[in-house]
Amino acid sequence: MNRTVGIIMIVIGVVMLIWTGFTYTKKEKVVDAGPLEISADKEKTVSWPPYAGGILLVGGIIVFATAKKS
Repeated sequence: MNRTVGIIMIVIGVVMLIWTGFTYTKKEKVVDAGPLEISADKEKTVSWPPYAGGILLVGGIIVFATAKKS
């Protein structure tokens, strides 16, 4: 079980180091007055610091290395 968790942490850590965030588009209502409805596309960005991926990668290596073989 711990080996699997370690591998998952390693993979997620590497992905977080390669991609430091992502952008998505969200449709938001600007005006909603009776039958008249106006909406606009707003671009949102989700980002995380690169060291978070590094910490996750190192933690995954430690968990994987210290896990007992079952």
